[in-house]
Amino acid sequence: MRIAAIETLRLDEFPNLVWVVLEDEAGNRGLGEGFFGARATEAYLHETAAPLLVGHEISGPEELRRRLRPYVGHQAPGAEMRGNSAIDIALWDLWGQRAQAPLWELMGGRARERIRAYNTCAGYRYIRSAQGQQTANWGLDDRQGPYEDLDAFLNDAGTLAKSLMAEGFTAMKIWPFDFYAEESQGMAITPQQLAKGCEPFAKIREAVGEDMQIMLELHSLWSAPAAVEIARAVAPYGVFWIEDPIQMTHFGVLADLRRRVPMRVTASETVAGRRQFLSMIEARAVDVVMLDLSWCGGVTEAKAIAAIAEAADLPVAPHDCTGPVVWAASTHVSLHAPNALIQECVRAFFTGWYRELAEGLPVFEAGTVRPADAPGHGVRLKPAVWERPDAHRRRSG
Repeated sequence: MRIAAIETLRLDEFPNLVWVVLEDEAGNRGLGEGFFGARATEAYLHETAAPLLVGHEISGPEELRRRLRPYVGHQAPGAEMRGNSAIDIALWDLWGQRAQAPLWELMGGRARERIRAYNTCAGYRYIRSAQGQQTANWGLDDRQGPYEDLDAFLNDAGTLAKSLMAEGFTAMKIWPFDFYAEESQGMAITPQQLAKGCEPFAKIREAVGEDMQIMLELHSLWSAPAAVEIARAVAPYGVFWIEDPIQMTHFGVLADLRRRVPMRVTASETVAGRRQFLSMIEARAVDVVMLDLSWCGGVTEAKAIAAIAEAADLPVAPHDCTGPVVWAASTHVSLHAPNALIQECVRAFFTGWYRELAEGLPVFEAGTVRPADAPGHGVRLKPAVWERPDAHRRRSG
């Protein structure tokens, strides 16, 4: 197919998101999405990627991956990798539009018709600003609907667990220790802070017993000794996994931590590219391989990473706490990969602002999720989104 144009869209209301459209010579349009550093990603897409793609024949995702392999930033989840991830998702979607086939079919078929989902307990305005993963960006001061799940896990975790179970969820993810990491730069945690951070786990167990699996997110904020201390403190509550306990810069340290904690270790949404994941897997650093399509390289890299993990007898769990397009593409990967364990979602997002922006969202039913029945990944931005007053559109080609 010949790429005729690349178009991007950013909205001031969602400064972390950038959408990219690949348009072929027949006018078919594939939609991709990037998350974090949206302006830098947009600049990369038009200044670096567009000259390599517009006007050129692209036979498929592997040719795209080779063409866009940069000299700098290839193995890091920076602007280059985020941009390449968004383009890759758009190309698979474009391919699906042309073939009138869903992504899972283009990937080689599906291993299941739907996959179990867990709820990441964020609220409607979580990570809405460009401050990154900081407690100041939790949106706790702006209640917008019934699913303010971040406030709930901090203050009424038992009632939250019951609410989730009533909708079919059997797993939930929380992160009550982040405040204390910011106080100490992640170097240490006091007995009082450990006790306070354990309170939501105790409330969940008191309310629903063992019927809810609990994941603990640590956001790579801690030193290894502090992370081990936290893991051992929450162990009596039967935590299913701890996620990203330390920075993903030394897989040997992560492997050592894994040997010292009494639950699964999951990592990492912040790792990019199949080679980095191979290094993590070869180090035996994780029990569950977590990848994020908007940072790891898109559908193409996710498919390869899942295959590498399967060869090592490890499950994958696609991450998503980003935007509607990545969530949809992730559900296709989860349907396709035989070793997919569970799919992340955020009910405050998919019942809230996702619906304001997009159509063709994945279908959540009784604790499971599947993609919509449509070509490509299924998601389309609503036409009015492109005409919003806070929209920034740019086109190359």
